Amino acid sequence: MVVLTGGSSGIGRAAALAFAARGDKVVLAARGLADLEKVAAACGGAALVVPTDIAVRAEVEDLADAAVDQFGRIDVWVDTAAVMAYGRFEDLPPHVFDRTVTTDLLGSANVARAALRIFRAQGRGTLILTGSLLGHVTVPNMSAYVTSKWGQRGLARTLHQETMDAPDIHVCQLAPGSVDTPIYTSAANYAGFVGRPPPPVDTATRMGAAIVSLADRPRRSISVGATNRLIEFGFTALPPVYDRLVGPLMTRVALSRRTTPPTAGNVLGPATRTEGGPLRLGRVAVGAAAAVGASAVVLLGRRVFRA
Repeated sequence: MVVLTGGSSGIGRAAALAFAARGDKVVLAARGLADLEKVAAACGGAALVVPTDIAVRAEVEDLADAAVDQFGRIDVWVDTAAVMAYGRFEDLPPHVFDRTVTTDLLGSANVARAALRIFRAQGRGTLILTGSLLGHVTVPNMSAYVTSKWGQRGLARTLHQETMDAPDIHVCQLAPGSVDTPIYTSAANYAGFVGRPPPPVDTATRMGAAIVSLADRPRRSISVGATNRLIEFGFTALPPVYDRLVGPLMTRVALSRRTTPPTAGNVLGPATRTEGGPLRLGRVAVGAAAAVGASAVVLLGRRVFRA
């Protein structure tokens, strides 16, 4: 039996469909009831729906109890719930920054606390936290999300250490790169332009399959994205070059040319969209990403050969 927090859209929705398609019982949780019911219907109608805000600890504990009451146990708990905020740190309203961190980091802690309580009682279980490439590198204009995902990665590593006394309890983390989900367009935005996933872009379906794979064969962490390792290497091996390139790249390919007034997006309340939209990146944006990537490879290669 699988609990999915963040199951109403994006990666969580894709994972729910993948688990349901192979016959697993699923419990879907997110803030918005209407979207949860749509996903439950797509799963065949047998899913248990429990509206839950993971930022509220009591609601997460109630979710855990509801799942156990209904199915007797929890075998896998997948947390994909997240919100995002664009804008320079100094331009983000403090309450938007705080709420993003509360949902993305403290919400994961609430989930982990509830899941481990059940797993300890059962003697087994798998917790899968969905992190991000941005838990391994930094980019401008996304300080709240980056802070949350770096913190979540530290939490996951610590929990892995603390559960070594229980070999049948597993703590895993998935680090996706760029994925076509609604998080970019539903994000809080104080950058002036609507966000979009920078190329190369994966599908939510691919990430859902990766989550199912982790459930079947738990591993400490996996990174899924065509350029994840290259970006991480550049961030670590050539920080001055990385820092020089990441700002222009962020402006060119991670923000569209569609303007937006300042908005809190779905950070303070649920959105209603369940799927990613058309990726209108354009030739210029894709070309810019390819050019920057190629430049990074050349620069990194020169660094390696000089060493």
